[in-house]
This record gives sequence, C-alpha cells and structure tokens, in this order.
Amino acid sequence: MTTHHNLAVMHWGTYRVSTSEGALTGIDPVEWDRNPSAIGQSLVGTVDGPSRIRRPAVRLGYLQQGRDARHGRGKEPFVEVSWETALALVADELTRVKQTHGNQAFYAGSYGWSSAGRFHHAQSQLHRFFNQLGGYTDSTNTYSLAAAERLLPHIIGELDVLQKQHTHWSSLAEHCELFVAFGGLPLRNSQVNGGAANDHSLKHWLGEMQRNGTHFINVSPVKNDLSGVTNAEWLSLQPGSDTALLLALSYVLIDESLYDAGFIASHTVGFAQYRDYLMGDKDGKAKDPTWAAQITGIDAHKIREMARMMAAKRTMINIAWSLQRAFQGEQTFWATVALASMIGQIGTPGGGLGFAYASTNLAGSVRRTFSGPRFPAGTNPVQSVIPVARLSDMLLNPGGAYQFDGKECTYPDIRMVYWAGGNAFHHHQDLNRLVEAWRQPDTVVVHEQYWTAQAKFADIVFPVTTSLERNDIGSSSNDGYMIAMRQQIAEQGEARSDYAIFNALAEKLGFGDSFSEGRDAEAWIRFIYDASRPRALADGIELPAFDDFWAQGMLEYERPDQPQILLQAFRDNPEQAPLPTPSGKIELFSQTVADFGYDECPGHPFWYEPEAQLQRETATRWPLHLLSSQPRTRLHSQYDHGSVSLKTKIQDREPLWLHPEDAAVRNIHEGSVVRVFNSRGAILAGVHLSEDIRPGVVQMSTGAWYDPQDPHQPDSLDKHGNPNVLTEDRGSSRLGQGCSAQSCWVEIESWDEPLPAVTAFQPPAFVQG
Repeated sequence: MTTHHNLAVMHWGTYRVSTSEGALTGIDPVEWDRNPSAIGQSLVGTVDGPSRIRRPAVRLGYLQQGRDARHGRGKEPFVEVSWETALALVADELTRVKQTHGNQAFYAGSYGWSSAGRFHHAQSQLHRFFNQLGGYTDSTNTYSLAAAERLLPHIIGELDVLQKQHTHWSSLAEHCELFVAFGGLPLRNSQVNGGAANDHSLKHWLGEMQRNGTHFINVSPVKNDLSGVTNAEWLSLQPGSDTALLLALSYVLIDESLYDAGFIASHTVGFAQYRDYLMGDKDGKAKDPTWAAQITGIDAHKIREMARMMAAKRTMINIAWSLQRAFQGEQTFWATVALASMIGQIGTPGGGLGFAYASTNLAGSVRRTFSGPRFPAGTNPVQSVIPVARLSDMLLNPGGAYQFDGKECTYPDIRMVYWAGGNAFHHHQDLNRLVEAWRQPDTVVVHEQYWTAQAKFADIVFPVTTSLERNDIGSSSNDGYMIAMRQQIAEQGEARSDYAIFNALAEKLGFGDSFSEGRDAEAWIRFIYDASRPRALADGIELPAFDDFWAQGMLEYERPDQPQILLQAFRDNPEQAPLPTPSGKIELFSQTVADFGYDECPGHPFWYEPEAQLQRETATRWPLHLLSSQPRTRLHSQYDHGSVSLKTKIQDREPLWLHPEDAAVRNIHEGSVVRVFNSRGAILAGVHLSEDIRPGVVQMSTGAWYDPQDPHQPDSLDKHGNPNVLTEDRGSSRLGQGCSAQSCWVEIESWDEPLPAVTAFQPPAFVQG
C-alpha cells in the first residue's frame, strides 16, 4: 500500500511538503492534479516570514484606556503580551458585554476561507464557542453571491444545493453544442474550492468540449474571462448590462415563436406576466434587440442571431457569480433562469443552465457530492442576523431599520466584534467607510496568522497556526478525495490553533467541559471522521477505519456510475420531483417577491431604469467602469505577501488592466503607476495595457492588502492598490442586500510624485506596555 504522509491541503490544491531541519523548503503539487495552481508556492518564505504574528498583542491605547480608546484602531502601536494576559482581557470583556448588553451585542459572523481543514475550520470553531457562550449576532449569505442566494430559492431552489447537482462536464463534453458563458469561465476562479481542491479539471474539460465541436460564446467585457478556449467568440458588452441582453434574447424567442411552449406550460408559472413585460404591454417599452443594443453596445442583429442559435442548438447557459455582485444583480440571475426555461432544455444532457461553472473547482466535477467530516458548531440561541455585506451599516447605525428579503429588520447594537477566519478589510466595500465603522464597537478581537490590515485595526490579536502546523482532515464536496493532513512544521512563535484558544477561553468562562466534550484536537479529528462514515455510506462510499485512513494518508472515492444532469428528475416528472418553490415549478413570475412591494423587484426579471439612469449620471463624472475580479495569484487576500503574488506587482502595486485607447487620451504607458480615484477614495496601481478589455472599462484583482499612506488621515490614499477602497457600499437591492462591487466608476491619472513605499506586509510598531 502506498502511503502519503507529507500532504498539505489548501483551498487551491493539495501539495507534497518538503522540510529541512524543521523549516518549510518546498511545495510540490500532487501527481493526480491535472492543472495545479501555482499559489501553493507562496507558502515557502511566508509561514515563517516577517509578516507572521508570533505572540499575542494588544493595541497600546486599549491596554492603557480600554474601550474608551477605540478611535486609535489602525493608528497605534501594539504591545506583545503573555497568553495569560491576552486571554484574561478577552474573557473579562466577553463577560462584561454579555452581562451588560446581552449576547446579540457580540458580532461573531466572521467569514470563511481561513482553513481547508475540516476540524480547524475557524468559523465553525468561533460559532461553537459563541453558541455555548449564549449566542451572537450572525451574518447570512456570502460576499460572493448573496443576491443570487436570496433570489433563487423563490424561483428555482437553494443555490448551494443546485451547485452540487450541476450537470457533469463529461455530459457537456458529449452533448453540448453551444456554451454561452455570461461573465466567462475564468480559469483563475476555478483554482479554489471551499474545502479541498485536488484535481483542477476545468482546463481539461474545456479542451474536450472544444475538440468535440462545442461553440463557446464569452459574454464579458474582458476577453481572457474565457482564456481556456482558444477559439471562443467574444461578445464584449458594457458591464452591468447583462440583464438587458438576457431580456432581449427572451424577447426574440417569443417574437419569433422559438420558445418551448410545452416546457413553459408544464414546468413554469408566471409566463404570461413576464411575456407582457417583455413585449412592453406594461410600460410601453418593448425589451427588443434595438432597446438592448443601446444599453449593451451589442448590435441588435447579433442579438437576434444569438437567440436563434441558442434555440436551435443543444445549449448550456452559464452565469458567473460576479454578475450578481452589482446593483440589481438579482435580475441577471432571474433573467438567466427565464431564458433557459424558454429554450426548454433544462434537465437535458448538455443543455440547460449553470450558476457556477468555473466559479470554483466544484460545479460539474465528475465526482460524488460527499463533503467529508464536519465539526459540530451547535445552534445559535440568538436570532439576530444581518446580511453579510451590511457590516458597516450595522456598526454605524445601531437600531437602524432596513428591509431584507421581504422582512423589516433592525440592526443590533454591537459592542464586541470577534473575528476568526476571513478578512473584512479585503471583502468589504468602501474601506474608508469600514474604517469609520470598525472604530465604533467597544472591542475588536482578531485571530490571525499574519499582520493583515484587519489585525492592525484590532484591539487584541491572537496568533494562530497555519494548516502546516497542526493535524487535520482535508475534504470537500464534489472533490473526490480525503486527505490526512499531518503536521509538517512546528508552531511558529507562540501561535496556537483556534481550538486551543477557544478552549482556553471556555475554561476561563466556565464551560470548558461542554466546549471540548473531553476531547483534545486529535480526539476530535478521529470523532468527526467516524461521525462522517454513515453519511459517506449513504453516498455509496465505504470509509475505512480511522487508523487505516490516517496510516494511508489519502483516499480517492470511486466516481459516479452515471453522469449527473441538473434538474433531470424535475424535467422527467415535475409532479413527482417538484422544486422547493411555492408552486413546485420554476417561477418566471413570483407572487411572493411581488408581494414584497419593492419597486426594483416587481416579481419577474426586470430592468430597473432609475438605477440605470443613476449609473449613467455617475459615469459623466467618473468615466471608467472598474471591475474587481478574483485574482489568479492568491485566494482573495491570502498570501498576497507570497512569491507568486509579488511577482505580478508593477512597481510594487497591484496591476490595473487598461485599454490602449483609454491610456492614450490620458498619456499613460505600460508599467507606469496611476492614481485611481472617485468620491470614496484613491489608490495607486500599476498599469498593464491590453486590447483584451473593452474600452471604457478597467479591471483590478481584489486582495491587495490595504495599505493607507497615513492611517491618521481620514480617506487616506491606499498605496498598494485595493479596489475596495473605491467600490460602493450599497446593497444590490432590498431583496438580496448583496454587495455591489461591480457597479463602480472611477477616473485615473498618472502619478507623477515620488512613489511612497508599500508597507502592507510589515508588522505594526511595537512598544513596551
């Protein structure tokens, strides 16, 4: 039996680890990964590098004045303290807030992506701790796709469930004739997964489909959003106009009697209301190709031609997550569902629709859906919850009212933010506004591995271990593998696992026994593995005994016998396999949503002209549409300080893609540094000129560590290039309240002053307490 004892699982891949004298010296992708990600190389030189947090640290002002010094966050030096001192400070503050303000005054929503391991999953550890403390204010949905997550249950089903049921790539390779990719199929996005990412298969399957004659259409302002297909047709449209194009395509299907009337009658409800809207019966404005051409920049004849092609061929329509991260983002997904329904190929091999192909290394994988072990977080006794993208609104407006998915809600009064996993100073919009909001609570506690901006803006910082410094299990749904993640290097400095930290706090607060259940970390790993065996068996997987698994080091599950087809059972018999919607069918018109009374969401796919007009007015002052994409050199902001990410920087700044025409009128050249700005702030970026981006559009990756030039100065210039300094912090709509990062307008100009040094990766100043 071959054993594997040097494997490390990351969100972007599984790697073989090499060490020398206890230090990490090499990271090599496993042999079964067909297109391994380079991101893993960034671990070498960083896990023991200068950005590492090595000891507990407390901000000087907090140590001297407590919560009265909260406005010093991000400005003041830190004092390194003992674990006993840091734990006592946090335990005392947890007790005070609970007794004085109640458990809903804790915000422990945090965010995911901190660890690919199933036990040392920071968010689960955090939630288990606070559930046993008595509860906390939580967050719901994700920055990635909150608008879609809220919409789709009303009209077709839960997005998380649908993603795991997507039609397998093998079926697409055999049957799909036309693949229309709204937002493209970016290879960079498919590097990562919520758990493990063992076999990166997207590039392979795109090649198979291309060889089998599938025609690809990339509907995106950026050509390389479908770089994995050499001959893809590029339809460059104005950002934010996808809904208009989708409406016009549906109009053509009705106008030319190309839609599948039988499928519409048997599998959908609300067609008459939607048809009347498209034809202009409601507002006197037909949503025809001529109307859409003025909005999208796509020729009206091309729109008609495209609709005819989609109706005539076995067609898969896919929409990228990024398109709903915009004002009215819900409508783009709704219009996609409606168009696919009218074509009538949902539930067929090679046809239908997809919500996540290439958004992670998950949808379409020819693997079983079994997700692996789970650490039990328990149940939150507190019902207080906010949409995840409304973080600043909550902190700035305690007691404020807002509307969300048909409900009237009120923001809680948060007195303590406790963050373990994720990085708000990466994910959130309008970082200058977040800085102001972040200084409102009494206390901010952060678990971190590196001195990110979020750590620098905290009061108390606990140093935590990386995946290389602890045992764990790597596993993820639709991945096909389970990995024994053995500890490869010693804990750096005084770092402890999240579990060890929460266990110590629970002991101080009197519930250590219930938190640990008498198990140390190794016993928990064995326990959650054994608990997963019945679930695995239900999915046709017989897991060996834990000791055998741990000795072997790696398991690969057998692939499914038959290719999976999304919603095939529903197509075959909608009465016996209904959808989890009010009607049991696809809702082209939703009475539930209509009854919410939102002008921007009237109950069917919709183009909201007041928002479109606002965007046009904004563009008269800020003429360049900024798109912020998932980076190819890191996951979100993780390992931005690593070698892979650093190699792509331009004069130490994050690259900005710019069309040569836009550069010429501004006298900007390849490799120069520019100031990118709007009314919310300004950043520096390095320029890359390319004709593969639509004129009038610029693109930057998210994840450059926020690096204000003068933290004492409000709205300070970000020296490094974090686009979320510029993005607007406004909900996608009252329905989804998702982030709207892609609805952003800027101007750029040459930076002719001496370049300030990038200090994002340096630790803060330290002083003696």
